[in-house]
Amino acid sequence: MESILKSIKKKRIPINPAIVISNKPNAKGLKVAEKLGVKTLVIESKGFKGSRWQYDKKIVEALTENGVTSRNGLVCLAGFMRIISPEFVKKYKNRILNIHPALLPAFPGLDSQKQALDYGSKYSGCTVHFVDAGMDTGPVIIQSVVKIKENDTEETLSKRILKEEHKIYPEAVNLFARKKIKVSGRRTIIS
Repeated sequence: MESILKSIKKKRIPINPAIVISNKPNAKGLKVAEKLGVKTLVIESKGFKGSRWQYDKKIVEALTENGVTSRNGLVCLAGFMRIISPEFVKKYKNRILNIHPALLPAFPGLDSQKQALDYGSKYSGCTVHFVDAGMDTGPVIIQSVVKIKENDTEETLSKRILKEEHKIYPEAVNLFARKKIKVSGRRTIIS
């Protein structure tokens, strides 16, 4: 998120960040967003009694109130460790981006770096993709490959992948903002 907001501030991405929403009041990203002059909001999920859609409706209402609509908006997930409802995904179809620390479709879900190391993979990396109703199954926009070293640990591999994430997530947002991404079935075409 910080890389995206800094790229916007430097005018590298032609988009206006409307709001940063977190489900955790102590999320580091809230302070980062405030420091960069972006409005923030906390919609706590801990202890929420209701369906995923009932929770997500609160987010959709906040997005809409801040001008992020299903026609003109873009939702970027960054550190948001909740599975969003199918209704939210449908409302913002091909307008929700996520980043995952693996070369999807390999190693979806949690602990991707550990999965890659345990599997004996020679390469890992990160993927920016559109969000669909599955877990880490949406159309891939950009990927970056990271070679796994013999002495890598989850921590060392994660740090190298994170550096790549900071490069490709702003790049994907920029492509979206410039209307350079076309989705055709499961594929994305970058013009």
